[in-house]
Amino acid sequence: MRLILLRHGETLWNRESRLQGHENSTLSDKGVLQATRIKDCIRQLSPARVVTSDLGRARQTAELIGYPDAQPDEKLRELHMGEWTGLRKPDLIESDPHSYWQWRAGEYTPAGGESWQAFCMRINTALRGWVLQEDSDLLAVVHSGVIRAACQVFLNLPAERLLPVTPATITIFNFDCPEQQPKLEAYNLGAFIPDKEAAD
Repeated sequence: MRLILLRHGETLWNRESRLQGHENSTLSDKGVLQATRIKDCIRQLSPARVVTSDLGRARQTAELIGYPDAQPDEKLRELHMGEWTGLRKPDLIESDPHSYWQWRAGEYTPAGGESWQAFCMRINTALRGWVLQEDSDLLAVVHSGVIRAACQVFLNLPAERLLPVTPATITIFNFDCPEQQPKLEAYNLGAFIPDKEAAD
């Protein structure tokens, strides 16, 4: 079976380069268009079941691609950013570049935030739980951090070695056996140019 991960469309906070974490920001007009454009690709993949992060931006994307009844799962939320929630990435890089890049590497946790290690454990448990319930292809509408965490826990690819996941693009893991490590079938599919400004 295949696990298909779709990142939500661009949000208003993405456009402003703000870290969102568990906060909700609605899709921008561009984000709505991105979700609409990926809809046909999702239909061709024909997932047997669809789940989504319970955060608004993911649920809105699920609705736009034709799955208003996708099952929400709070365990599929983005990394909790703590006191960095709502801050702009360029401002963080200017004021504290060391902490920012350590955070990007999974080696620093903002006050009140979720550590990268805890986040990876949460995502591994959540995604494997869904995979073990399915014999057919599964679509999960999620976040950039969730996809990077999946690449780390499934393939041992550290987050800093991956290009940012562009909004409304697809990453596919192929599970020959659900209990084993999957193979990466596609990454950032649907984007002609990776959007490095919309990484979180």
